[in-house]
Amino acid sequence: MSHIIGVEESLTNVEQALKAKGYDVVQLRKEEDAKKCDCCVVTGQDDNFMGISETAIEGPVIEASGLSADEIVERVDKVFH
Repeated sequence: MSHIIGVEESLTNVEQALKAKGYDVVQLRKEEDAKKCDCCVVTGQDDNFMGISETAIEGPVIEASGLSADEIVERVDKVFH
C-alpha cells in the first residue's frame, strides 16, 4: 500500500525527497487536502496549521522546523515501518 503524505506548499525540497523515496505526495493548500493523507509535514510556523494537528487528520503530523529534508524522510519512514 502506498502512503499519502501531505506537505505544506513551502516545503518543496521535502516534497521532492519524499517522492524520490516512493511516497505519494500532495500539497496542503486547504484543510480538505489533509483529510486524505496518512501523515502530514508542516513548517510549524502555525502550531495548528489549518487545524490539521487536531481535526483534519488522524495520522501523525511532523513539524519540519530545524530539520533537513533527509531527516524528515527518516521520520516519515519510521511512521510506516
